[in-house]
Amino acid sequence: MTDLRCRKTETLEEEEEEDEPKEHTSRVNGPLNTEEDGTESTDGAEEKQQKDEGEEEEEEETGDKKVNKPESAVKGAKWTSTSGFLQRLVRVFFGCLAAVACGILYAFFLSTYHDRKFWFSTRQELEREITFQEGSGLYYYYYKHMLAAPSFERGFYELTLDNNTVSGQTINAVERLSLFPEIIMSFLYRVTDCQDDVEPIYFYVGAVFGLQAVYVTALFVCSWVMSGTWVAGMLAVAWYVINRTDTTKVDQAIPLRDNWALPFFSCQVAALTGFLSNNVSSATEMFCYLTMSATTFSFLLVWEHSHYVLFIQGLCLFLLDSFDLVPPRKLADIHKVYLSSLFLAYLFQFQNPALLSSPLLSLMLGSVLARYFQQNMKMGPLVARVMKLFLHFHLVFTTGITFSYLVKKLIPVSESDFILKFLEVKFGLNTTTDFVPNFLMCQESLQTPDQDFFLRLTQASVLPFYLLVLSVCLLSTLQTIYRRLSGQPIQTNLKLEDGRIGEQPEVIYHVFHTLLFGGLALLFDGMKYLWTPYVCMFTAFGVCSPELWMTVFKWLRLKSIHPVVLSLILSTAVPTIIGFSLWREYCPRVLAELSDLPEFYDTDTVELISWIRSQAPLAAVFAGSPQLLGIVKLCTGSAVTSLPLYSDINLLRRTEDTYQVYAMRSAEDVYKILTSQKTNYVIIEESICNELSLQRSCRIKDLLDISNGHVIYDKGVMYSFSKHGRFCQEIKMNYSPYTNYFTRVFWNRSYHIYKVNSVISFQY
Repeated sequence: MTDLRCRKTETLEEEEEEDEPKEHTSRVNGPLNTEEDGTESTDGAEEKQQKDEGEEEEEEETGDKKVNKPESAVKGAKWTSTSGFLQRLVRVFFGCLAAVACGILYAFFLSTYHDRKFWFSTRQELEREITFQEGSGLYYYYYKHMLAAPSFERGFYELTLDNNTVSGQTINAVERLSLFPEIIMSFLYRVTDCQDDVEPIYFYVGAVFGLQAVYVTALFVCSWVMSGTWVAGMLAVAWYVINRTDTTKVDQAIPLRDNWALPFFSCQVAALTGFLSNNVSSATEMFCYLTMSATTFSFLLVWEHSHYVLFIQGLCLFLLDSFDLVPPRKLADIHKVYLSSLFLAYLFQFQNPALLSSPLLSLMLGSVLARYFQQNMKMGPLVARVMKLFLHFHLVFTTGITFSYLVKKLIPVSESDFILKFLEVKFGLNTTTDFVPNFLMCQESLQTPDQDFFLRLTQASVLPFYLLVLSVCLLSTLQTIYRRLSGQPIQTNLKLEDGRIGEQPEVIYHVFHTLLFGGLALLFDGMKYLWTPYVCMFTAFGVCSPELWMTVFKWLRLKSIHPVVLSLILSTAVPTIIGFSLWREYCPRVLAELSDLPEFYDTDTVELISWIRSQAPLAAVFAGSPQLLGIVKLCTGSAVTSLPLYSDINLLRRTEDTYQVYAMRSAEDVYKILTSQKTNYVIIEESICNELSLQRSCRIKDLLDISNGHVIYDKGVMYSFSKHGRFCQEIKMNYSPYTNYFTRVFWNRSYHIYKVNSVISFQY
């Protein structure tokens, strides 16, 4: 495919060289001869030879040419255009076929792997629901609730006024938990005719796997659009599947919001890539614009953290505009997409105040105001433009921060304070004994990634080639920025032999994209799920792009071998070698994952849920860890004291109160805390009470001891000041005063359930 593009470029160069003879001939012979091809020079030589033989033969021969040559030229032009169109059509057809095939095969792989891992098809309904890990089962509970409601409207109304989830509170579950995926899926399940053929849980899980197919298809298309060959798309998908541990969390927790939202973001990035490209038709540009609008709104709708992700994307586009690397018209259209999507999401999410104070909205407002006050920012000599650029950055961020501050003062947003406090602790600017920031610091997704992450990327050959591609594209981008600041116009019709890959707006965007998200991935392990998929895509584009190799050869001033030919060879040979090595090493491993039959059966959790279903009253309220309460809520429907949602400060404080059963507190203190939350039963987990961890500062009981002031570290020495033993251990001794407040009603190897006595009995 790259060979075809190279031949087309060479043909265009030959036509440009022959423009002057064609113009001269058109003045003599008339407008029909403007369609003649490069054989005209040969005909001229024949005419000169005929003049030597005689004027009569020349006139006869010239008369024949005037009649015959235009007809043959027109036929040749039509045949060339038709064959070129057919070639493009065949190439697009096979590329789309490969993209769809990759998506379908990946969805089939996920479905098979999930069934083999959890024995999903052979389990009962309860055992299937327990497989939803990390507290994600809570989302599936609301899907079941919508299906069990008498009507769709009634179910939706009950979710907006939910007083049966968090004890003592009436919450809007749709707004608090971003339940639009469950609402849409329940509606689709009701209106389709598959209720007799497909179980609700399979319909739900299949929808998530289908979105993952869309995810990898969008990565395929994005790499294909940038490189011009769908081989890059296949290589991107291969790297994505091989590094599945670091690209997706769908294996562990299917209903998580990330698994619903990131496919929409992937489609949005692919549409944005096509929209930024210079070599697209107006119809293609409109299609990309509409796709970008729909996916941006969907992304904002299904994930509460999506506006932060779009803020990072907005920063990339802001840099493109500041350095004058993209037409202002396109950036204005993208801003319209952002504003309309934010407005619609604000309405659909019940006037969510977090969207009004989002950094994305602040960035757009600051950019618009700064551009209004600096209308001549992109004019003048180099030094003046650099100084104007720094002033522009200052105006944009000062205006944005001021706007965000005013909005938060007018419309209080509860999450802002504790997030800032957490960031201060994360970056070492402050220390605290507060449980919430320290608890968030210990979450795996908010910790710094370990070395194994980079080792896995290196073993899969992604990281070395990524650094090579990023270095070339970044240096070429810096050259382009220097040219633009120096007043040189950017080239829109680049040729392969130009060797300027950094002048393509879509490439520049992805350079900024991968740098910003990569910086965040170095700080927060959870950000790798936003960075690693695009590392696979960006690397595949680079090694398959002849423009990248041509840029390198242009810098090296290669003359011994024709650089165009060598770049075409390398853009084909390198991905072929990489693909063969990946197939040889990782294909057996992927197939082995499907053949392995690990047994996942949590007997203790099944016993716990079975007891609650059979023995506990329907109106009972349970206290425990957020992850366990998510399973309890899903499988029993009972009210709980807290939820596995770490973006709500009120729920985090309730979680801290519930965790006091693992602290060194008296029975009376714990009893008062639990009764204030209207708790009827408290579940104590052995894995938390007797947790053994090398990272002692991140154990729940250690965080509680520090927060309660029961343990103080001074120069590496620990001092304990509590006069009470650890509650979760003392209550097992079954002596007073613990038996006065609590009664054990169930226990196994992993869990102990204690009933909170409504009437205190003093026994000694």
